[in-house]
Amino acid sequence: MSTAVSITGLRRVFGERAVLDGLDLTIRRGEFVALLGASGSGKTTLLRILGALDGADAGQVLVPEARTVVFQEPRLVPSKKVLANVTVALPRGQAARGLKALSEVGLERHADAWPATLSGGEAQRVALARALVREPELLLLDEPFAALDALTRLKMQDLVGELCRAHRPAVLLVTHDVDEAVRLADRVCVLRDGRLVTDEPVAVDHPRDPGDPAFAALRRRLLADLGVHSRTHAETGVI
Repeated sequence: MSTAVSITGLRRVFGERAVLDGLDLTIRRGEFVALLGASGSGKTTLLRILGALDGADAGQVLVPEARTVVFQEPRLVPSKKVLANVTVALPRGQAARGLKALSEVGLERHADAWPATLSGGEAQRVALARALVREPELLLLDEPFAALDALTRLKMQDLVGELCRAHRPAVLLVTHDVDEAVRLADRVCVLRDGRLVTDEPVAVDHPRDPGDPAFAALRRRLLADLGVHSRTHAETGVI
């Protein structure tokens, strides 16, 4: 499997603080990598650099040209209907392509709806369709489910997993939710003090159940790497 993302010695400094300090990371095409870390650890900074929304101070970053980002907020254009939001970055005349993307996220009947009429989960599905319709080689997910209720969050996790298996982009998911990381990813990385302190394959059979002993054992290891040892956090998997 060929390499989609190659990061070597990445450094990003804000003031006197190195948020990313000599970070190395490789993501293969079709691979789903989840990135965990405490608030302020540099997760979103790394994602923004990969998405060309921020620059590096040192190091080498190689990414495919075709890449898209899905943020925590859907960021839909309120003055455009759903289909127009999905095709906003495409050339004119791509309505059929946009409708296919909406069909994949179960919203083809909402093509003529206004963003203001959508629920939070529906709006985030439109954002996902907008990202995937461009057929990215790299999909960057910045805590895309954080604002959703628990049930919608689980449904969105299932949808993202299904779509990523179908489209096979390289994926980097930034999340605070250890269970989410283990449920979706092929590999889970932990970012601390500007470097990856953990980079572990997820050897848990699908469908992944938090009650599975292998799932629970990996959750405990990741939480320990994050410096979390309390029973409450170990049970919820949220840092």
